Amino acid sequence: MNKSGHKSKNMWRGPVVGLVWLLLWTLAASVMGKPLLLPGPLDTLTALKGLAVQASFWQSVGLSVFRVMTGYACAVALGVCLAFLCHFVNLADDFLSPMRTVIRTTPVTSFIILVLLWLSDDVTPAFISFLMVLPIIWTNVQEGLSHTDRQLLEMTKIYRFGAFKTLVHLYIPSVLPHFASACANGLGFAWKSGIAAEVIAKPMLSIGKNLQDAKVYLETPSLFAWTLVVILLSLLLEKLLKYALRRINAGKGGKAA
Repeated sequence: MNKSGHKSKNMWRGPVVGLVWLLLWTLAASVMGKPLLLPGPLDTLTALKGLAVQASFWQSVGLSVFRVMTGYACAVALGVCLAFLCHFVNLADDFLSPMRTVIRTTPVTSFIILVLLWLSDDVTPAFISFLMVLPIIWTNVQEGLSHTDRQLLEMTKIYRFGAFKTLVHLYIPSVLPHFASACANGLGFAWKSGIAAEVIAKPMLSIGKNLQDAKVYLETPSLFAWTLVVILLSLLLEKLLKYALRRINAGKGGKAA
């Protein structure tokens, strides 16, 4: 099979697999015959259509995305700074590493409950997203720094590269693949943990609160509709992030991911 034929086959594989799962979902809902327990795709889309005409729906979606992405962006910025600090200052690494271990090993639900004691309902989801992503960025970027080519590092010293030139031409190209991987993995954690925090904290105008309300009032089609919104937004944000990372790689002269 030629290259164009193989590409065409791969292009159709995703939609076909999605259609199969959609049919299985329809069949399962039909066999159960209880929309209260398992609504079908049509029931879910009808509920979603009803939600989409409400201004509060779009406000909830916008504010949830804002909370999660604010926490995510702060985690990326601080994670990179901590990675460089811990790589170049051994004392900082020894002092801060236990904190990173605690964050990575503590269940997210415990953090949500604790943070609610100190922060408002609106701020908690952003902080939880920040907390879950921070060790991912921090660890991966520090690992990328530790894998910097020692011979190239010696060459920068021989040719008397300044700190900025060494950063741009040596450290950033070395770290970039690790950074891209961490950003992609971290986005999923930020989104899931942020929505989970909203379910518990229940800030006004949030996806999490609407999920919880739909469950409490047994509005199962709406529950499925909001879940579908979470999935679609996660896929959209992932696509946008991958596009941005490809542009960054292209700007650095690297091969697009």
